[in-house]
Amino acid sequence: MKRHIEAVGALFVENGKVLAFEKGETKYPYTSHKFEFPGGKPEPGENPKQALMRELREELDMTAEVYDVFDSVTYEYPDFTVTLRVYLCRRTSGYTLREHTRVAAIASSDLRDEEWAPADSKILRKIRSHLL
Repeated sequence: MKRHIEAVGALFVENGKVLAFEKGETKYPYTSHKFEFPGGKPEPGENPKQALMRELREELDMTAEVYDVFDSVTYEYPDFTVTLRVYLCRRTSGYTLREHTRVAAIASSDLRDEEWAPADSKILRKIRSHLL
């Protein structure tokens, strides 16, 4: 049986564009050098919003307001299954790229599934349908 991971991610929309954060090299080729919603896994005793705020501080030295869940998806990768909850967020600080190689502001009509981690496709469809 594959390992199951619970994860949280942040959706930032600024000036009508989605902030896309590109991961560097990872141990999984299907997520390396792909855009993602920054975030990670909750630690024991953390609620999802607390986890997301901690992950943003750790990965990006960023603070943010975390609002409601925008969408969630369960996706089966070759090595594990992930349930990802993506929250609407608003940055309250700048950021420093620590685990990401770049950030891009992308219009919803220009979001391309192949440029993102595979689990994000359903989320991208919802963004395109809501922000066009």
